[in-house]
Amino acid sequence: VVVECVDSALAAEMTANVSVPVIGIGAGAACDGQVLVTDDLIGLTAQTARFVKRYAETAKECRNAISAFAKDVKNEKFPEKAHGYRITPKDVS
Repeated sequence: VVVECVDSALAAEMTANVSVPVIGIGAGAACDGQVLVTDDLIGLTAQTARFVKRYAETAKECRNAISAFAKDVKNEKFPEKAHGYRITPKDVS
């Protein structure tokens, strides 16, 4: 069972009284496991919920990489010959 934004005391009571694992997202430490949305965890989102802890700030780096990729495609610098495959008869056997 996944519980999100549930009072910590209630989530603890649920965890103690059900026979299946309780996974929390903003529900306190007493749950059997924890989950965070990856985009929040690595800093891709501008705003996050109160329970989110960011472990990295990668948004700027991702934007830079996507811009560089788009520029290379537009300027015909990607893909280069080294990024393609050439099938030979021995590859088909």
